[in-house]
This record gives sequence, structure tokens and C-alpha cells, in this order.
Amino acid sequence: MRTAYVAGPMRGYPLFNFKAFDDASARGRSLGWNIISPAEMDRAIGFDEHRESLDGFDLNAAIRRDVAAILSLSPDNGDAIALLPEWEKSRGARAEKALAEWLGLSILSADTFEEIQ
Repeated sequence: MRTAYVAGPMRGYPLFNFKAFDDASARGRSLGWNIISPAEMDRAIGFDEHRESLDGFDLNAAIRRDVAAILSLSPDNGDAIALLPEWEKSRGARAEKALAEWLGLSILSADTFEEIQ
């Protein structure tokens, strides 16, 4: 099964934009994709999107985890990165897209899960 990593803005968005990540994850799964979502991974380690700040959250560990998740993907499997709207505003999503491009992964719209490049 093909896997897609969902990338997009979090910081500076209401509830860290988790709803957009959740909606994209559900959409991708309905289309037959295995989904890796940083929002889901954050929740799995106890992050609450209702919090006011990142105080006490190990952002560097989350970045390493997210990079490792992208590195686990393979273009040979048809794996991809799915970009949420306004991904360009996120330094992290821009870095994730660059890494995905470097690895030769497909670049998808998280709205449609169709290739955009």
C-alpha cells in the first residue's frame, strides 16, 4: 500500500491546524492511502492541540521524528507527500517538501491526493 505523509502549517493556526491534518488523513485513507500524520503522531505522545503554546513540547524531537517518517518512504512504492493548503507559509512544510523532492517522492495535493508536480 502506498503511503503519504501529510505536510502543512501548524504553528500560528487555531488548534495547531490539526483539523486540516485530520481531514486530509481521512480523505487519503478513503482513497486507499496509508497515512502518516504529524498531528496524529503528536497526539500519540500526549500533545493536546487545545494548548496555548509549545511550552514543554520538544519541537526538535518532533522535527527529527517527522524527518525520519519522510525518510522511511520510498518512490519505488509510489509513496508521496501530501501538501495542505498554505503549506508554503510553513518553514517545516517547505523543508519536508524539499526532502520529499530530494528523495524522489510524488508531491500531492492533500485536498485531492492527486499529483501536483
